[in-house]
Order: sequence, then C-alpha cells, then structure tokens
Amino acid sequence: MSSAASHATSSRPPASGAFGWLPIPAPLARLFKRFPLLTYPPNQLPARCPSPRNVATLYVFLSDRDALDGLPSYNPSCLRWQTFLKLAGVEFRVVSSNNHASPTGALPFLLPPLDPGNAAAHPPVPSNKLEQYAAERGASKVPDVPNPKLEAYESLLDFRIRNAWLYSLYLSRPNVDLLSRLYIAPVSKSRAVRTAVLYQLRHAAENEILRSMGVPAVDSRTLYAGAREAFEALSIVLGLEHWFFGASGPSLFDATVFSYTHLLLDDGLAWQDRRLVEIVKQFPNLVAHQGRIWQKFWGTTR
Repeated sequence: MSSAASHATSSRPPASGAFGWLPIPAPLARLFKRFPLLTYPPNQLPARCPSPRNVATLYVFLSDRDALDGLPSYNPSCLRWQTFLKLAGVEFRVVSSNNHASPTGALPFLLPPLDPGNAAAHPPVPSNKLEQYAAERGASKVPDVPNPKLEAYESLLDFRIRNAWLYSLYLSRPNVDLLSRLYIAPVSKSRAVRTAVLYQLRHAAENEILRSMGVPAVDSRTLYAGAREAFEALSIVLGLEHWFFGASGPSLFDATVFSYTHLLLDDGLAWQDRRLVEIVKQFPNLVAHQGRIWQKFWGTTR
C-alpha cells in the first residue's frame, strides 16, 4: 500500500455509530437508528427521605416501612441508642439493617453526615462510641448520673432482664410467631432457610443465657423470678420521680429501661407468652416512665 493510500486510510473518519475504533455491524447500526438507546435519569428520593449528606444515619433492626416513618426498633439494644440520640437532640434518620451489614458485626451503628468541605469519608460510629458522639453533636445535654449504685442497677438490665427477654422472645414456644415476624421471615421465603435461622437464633440465645448464669440448663421460672426482682428494684429506685436517680431529665439509663419496658408494653408486638409483660405491668411507675419518654421524644402514642 502506498504512503498516500495509507494516509487516506488512517485519516478516514470512523463509520457512523462506531464506538472508538470498533465499528458497529451494519445491521445493528440500522437497528439503533430506528430504535435509539435512551438513558433515563435516576429517580428522585422521596421528599420525606432526608439526604444522607445532611443527616446522620443510624442502622438498626427495623422493617423498611417502619424505618421510613422513623418508628422505634424492635430490638432493645437498637432502641436504647435510638432513644438516647433523641434525648441528646441528635438529628438522624434510621435505616433497616442487620448484623451482617455492621462493621463491628452488631447493631446499631451510625454513619455521620458528610461534611461538604471535607470529601473524606467519615468512619462509622459503633454503639460504644455513640454516647461520646451525642455529647459532641447533640443539641441537648443529657444529664450525668454519677450514682454509686448505678453499675449494680445496670447489671440488672444487662443480665436478669436481658436473660428473661432472650428466653421470652427466642425460646418460649408461644412467641415463635413473633420471633418469626421480626427476625426470620425478613431473611428468606425458603422454609429450609427459615428453619435453619430459627435453630441458630434459639441456639445462640440459649448459649448466652447459660453462659451468663453459669448453669447447665435454662429454667424459665428462675429467669422470670429474676426479672421480677430486677423490675421491682428499678421501681423502688425510681420511686415518685419522673427520671431515675432524681435527674433533671432522662439519661442513658432511662433510655435503657425504656428500651425494654416499651417493647414489652407495645401492643403492636402481640406477645403470646405474656409473663414478662405482666411483670412490668405490676409496677405502675415504670409504666408511667415508659409513657413519659414515649410522649416526650416520640411525639405520639400507639
């Protein structure tokens, strides 16, 4: 090929419809001319959905629908921090999630809002750092309750009440429908998968109870008796006060108590084994405490 022919070939414009150097076959080119490709713009977020750039995002156990409405999580650990952030005046939205999506393997965790002046990604905030985050970012100061017996009362929630909660939700046969609705049905429609998840959840709950109590077998009567003693102790320390330990407003401890009492008193959960529910109802001041937090920080009643 002559140099002139070579130059003419190299300077020839690409065929119509070509992507770079590779031309589209003639039949496809004719097809695209008759039916051109059209790329639609992305859908807008719902108006009620805040931009993740402007507001923190708290990932919790919750249905997608309830997350859109900002309703309480059905998990005590998540509800504790969801409530505490409200007490501290932190602006946030909630997103339905699970432990597998968490950087720490447990919920909740929080993603801070993006700073327009700093493109660097903000690391997620695990639950054990949410109190510090709220102190730095919250609009309200949460009362500190340096009571010498605070640790003892916290242990009642972390062990006696939590163990009874685990038994009631995960191991009590009458509550299997509630357990399935909250934690199993959202995972899969497969019966085999649901059966496996049910076994795993029950096995994990039983092991946690046994490890916590240091006993070889789970005894529901012992668990419920221990929970009753714990709620009675909480009722005594609350007394006629609005908030625990006579604080000027609700503290993290109030949020922790609320995380259990609210879920037990919430008729929407439809507990079938109601032994733990009835225990809470024996203490009117704890019921009133739950109502005060609900009305003050959630703005409505259910």
